Amino acid sequence: QDTLPWNRSCCARCGLPTPQPVAACGRCLQKPPPLERVHAAFRYGFPVDRLEQRFKFHHDLAAGRELSDAMRPMLVDALAKGERPQAIIAVPLHPKRLRRRGYNQSLELARPLSKAFAIPLLHDILHRIRDIAPQSGLGAQARLRNPRGAFAVGGGALPPHIALVDDVMTTGATLYECARTLKRAGVQRVDAWVAARVPR
Repeated sequence: QDTLPWNRSCCARCGLPTPQPVAACGRCLQKPPPLERVHAAFRYGFPVDRLEQRFKFHHDLAAGRELSDAMRPMLVDALAKGERPQAIIAVPLHPKRLRRRGYNQSLELARPLSKAFAIPLLHDILHRIRDIAPQSGLGAQARLRNPRGAFAVGGGALPPHIALVDDVMTTGATLYECARTLKRAGVQRVDAWVAARVPR
């Protein structure tokens, strides 16, 4: 536990590791992101990167449960500070990719968090309507462009405060596009709960 790459010192707005915790890093001050808060349990590095790959690409759902459990203490602190969302949404996969993989890794993280904190998990509200290229195979600029227009909202009313759950945040492009889509649909505040944040 002591040697894991916990992300305890970071920017509250984007989750990027910083020498000391800050409310907003220079980049977020210049261009505030559509997420109000990012809670990332780990910096993406050994051994979390190996655990994440087993979970995401090798059907190791037990590894996903370990990651979800590791996210809980950080979120207990956030909820105690009044950052409790009314609902949780897992970042959706396109149906084609869901069929290939067999499960949505974000949903596997979100289910136990929803149960642990008694926060509703909303299904079939946020949809991925474009089957975009995998972010993992793209450079930084392409990652930022890739998810644009990839999501849509439909299927029910939305509460004012939502937490998006995802496994890894790299540039933030996917989560930012999800947040923008939700805000266009009337959501006032969107946070992100992620297992790991990739350092710049």
